[in-house]
Amino acid sequence: MCPMSDLQGGADERAFVISRVFNAPRERVWAAFTEAERLTEWWGPKGFKMKVARLDLRPGGTFHYGMEAPEGSNMGPVMWGKFVYREIEPPARLVFVNSFSDEEGRITRHPMAPNWPQEMLNVVTFEEEDGKTRVTLRGGPINCTPEEAETYHSNYPSMRGGFGGTFDQLDDYLART
Repeated sequence: MCPMSDLQGGADERAFVISRVFNAPRERVWAAFTEAERLTEWWGPKGFKMKVARLDLRPGGTFHYGMEAPEGSNMGPVMWGKFVYREIEPPARLVFVNSFSDEEGRITRHPMAPNWPQEMLNVVTFEEEDGKTRVTLRGGPINCTPEEAETYHSNYPSMRGGFGGTFDQLDDYLART
């Protein structure tokens, strides 16, 4: 069984955590995370282009997306992923399970890491700070083997770089809109 515990309550000390303050009001940052046409402008690794996005923002609903890898990447032509929403508390908190998927939305393995967990629980909070917004993401594997959990935890430096680039794109998006 996967060793993650109560991520939603913030109790797991091994959770991946990244936080950034954005120079935009909380409602605008919330909209960037919860509206498909906005998510397609910034979500994903730097250099990837959002190809498809379907969003059903409700508990049990999904965000299903495809991203085209940059030319020369060994990731394949399109990388698919999805969120399954568990909790939505506008404009303060989103809880969802994130997975790699295929074009039909079925959960798949990470295209480059066969021991990567298939499901990651993410809790994203949005806190107002003097007209700006602090976004904090806490994540961790669920429904996984200890080996999959260890693969996840050992990749925190890479994840910080990836989410840092994604948050850079959100920063750019918020500055230009």
